[in-house]
Amino acid sequence: MNIGSSVTAQESQQQFLQLLVAQVQHQDPLEPIQQEDFIQQLAQFSTLEGIEKLNAQFSDMLELQQLTDGGQLVGRDVRFELEGEYFIGHVDEVAMIDGRMMLGISGEYIPLSSVDAIVDLA
Repeated sequence: MNIGSSVTAQESQQQFLQLLVAQVQHQDPLEPIQQEDFIQQLAQFSTLEGIEKLNAQFSDMLELQQLTDGGQLVGRDVRFELEGEYFIGHVDEVAMIDGRMMLGISGEYIPLSSVDAIVDLA
């Protein structure tokens, strides 16, 4: 799950507000900043913040989808490729390791992306 993105969004919001306050404090009194400009800047920031949140949610959804895909392989035999050679092994477990979905096969962890077929040895 992506927890770091909410901290980034909070820091971005704080920096934006500091810039906005500085802009108001240092504006030319003879040519003040128009209200429409403030509204436009706030709208742009809100859009950016929304995109950051969506990106974090998509990352979480992808991770959960990979976990679901890997979980469906537990107890199955799969064919996978490592260093140009193909092997068949029985999937004992799935684990997310360093952000990658890994399958536990005979005590070794194989990337889910290395699997190219589900086989029936019976």
